[in-house]
Amino acid sequence: MSVEGARMGLRERKKQQTRAALSWATIRLSVERGWDAVTVEDIAAEANVSVRTFRNYFSSKAEAFVARHLDRMLRVADDLRARPADEPLSEAVVGAVQARFLSEPDTNDGYPCSRQWVDGIRLMLTEPDVQGEFLRAGMLIQHELAKTIAERTRTDVTRDVYPNLVAAATGAATTVAMDHWLRADPPVEIGPLLREVLDRLWVGLRP
Repeated sequence: MSVEGARMGLRERKKQQTRAALSWATIRLSVERGWDAVTVEDIAAEANVSVRTFRNYFSSKAEAFVARHLDRMLRVADDLRARPADEPLSEAVVGAVQARFLSEPDTNDGYPCSRQWVDGIRLMLTEPDVQGEFLRAGMLIQHELAKTIAERTRTDVTRDVYPNLVAAATGAATTVAMDHWLRADPPVEIGPLLREVLDRLWVGLRP
């Protein structure tokens, strides 16, 4: 890699780290204080950046709140593209999704299982602005997953139903797992839950 290429790679990593820090700060502060009690200024200060920097990355608190989920699922598509071409699609999809929902080095939080944390997340997900951003993110995620699945299955994402169906089903299964995780009492770990949901999906939802 050239020196310029290395510098560009470092800048990109720093941008990704700043984006992740801002999103995580939005989530943490919102859960701790309540949605309306958190300002963009609070989030920027928590992430140790300026308000202008926040505005460079996000147009709203809701967009920042959802960004971690969006970025994680887009990385699922990247991971799926990188998996061995001869790996069965079911194994590739399940492996790519499950791995990304385990603790990641750029988030340092994993998925806490305390009741207070989970209840706080559930409350934030009732905010109309957050719900709207999740819908928008879901469309982007499905589009990227479908493109990757089309590449692996040698289908046409614009003409064939299959890649879009698999992408939509995968996104729906992930949403079901997250919803169950939020409602489970006592709390459960997200990793095994995702594995169960996705395995059930790939065997045809057999009871």
